[in-house]
Amino acid sequence: MTELSVKGLKTGDIREISKALTLIENDPIKAKEIINALTDCDYDVIGLTGSPGAGKSTLTDRLASIYSEKEKVGIIAVDPSSPFTGGAFLGDRIRMKRASRNDNVYIRSMASRGKLGGLSPSIYDAVELLGRCGFRKILVETVGAGQSETDISNLADIVLLVLAPGLGDEIQMLKAGIMEIGDIYVVNKMDVEGAFRLKSRIEAILEFSKNQKDVILTDAVKGTNLEELVQLVEKELRFMKESGKINEKREKRRRFKKLNTIFQELKDLPDEALDKLASELQNFMGG
Repeated sequence: MTELSVKGLKTGDIREISKALTLIENDPIKAKEIINALTDCDYDVIGLTGSPGAGKSTLTDRLASIYSEKEKVGIIAVDPSSPFTGGAFLGDRIRMKRASRNDNVYIRSMASRGKLGGLSPSIYDAVELLGRCGFRKILVETVGAGQSETDISNLADIVLLVLAPGLGDEIQMLKAGIMEIGDIYVVNKMDVEGAFRLKSRIEAILEFSKNQKDVILTDAVKGTNLEELVQLVEKELRFMKESGKINEKREKRRRFKKLNTIFQELKDLPDEALDKLASELQNFMGG
């Protein structure tokens, strides 16, 4: 690992961490080498997903500021990929003004690499790298569309499903099975008309489906109920750790990381090799 200083990564050197994340995004083999050089440790992964325009970036910014008072916080903002470069647009990062000025918070925008709303395979490695570099809370914010809602549940220990009134798609999301992946439901922009009605509707759906999950109203811009949201997150994390459910979630993350690595390797195969493999799989499955 001549390009990087392992000591610098272990001590949280931001330049070394940034270089390592760039390598992770572009070289899966190098990613494994980098991560294996660092000691594994305990960290919490909090995912934020939901409707575009619900205020996820501002909410992430606020949560990071609160957590950073006691520990180092890493933020991975998943941006849509540029159709020309494949790189992130950096839109979410621009909106995180508090976190960007906080020495105890590290922000990284990562491209979805053409998967609208989905999480690129390198994000699993990026989360693990930040955890091994001493970040005890890692917030992963998705672009909030398409595949992200299911992808984030495979990555995060706990998922905040962020909704807001007046966006026109919140009820469609609830009907589409997205409810299942949320651990805590956040109705943001509580000062907008319809917020309390939306909260009541979510609670009714949860009661009907016999899901005992918390629903909270917030205003990320004003900071209303953000401390209360952190308390709910910590309560859920404590329950998961005491019950052993956190181990199931983290084993699931390891499995999906392996699957993502396999898919990445398949993607890089020549067309002829892919066709041959597809034919063999079809024959194996009796197709």
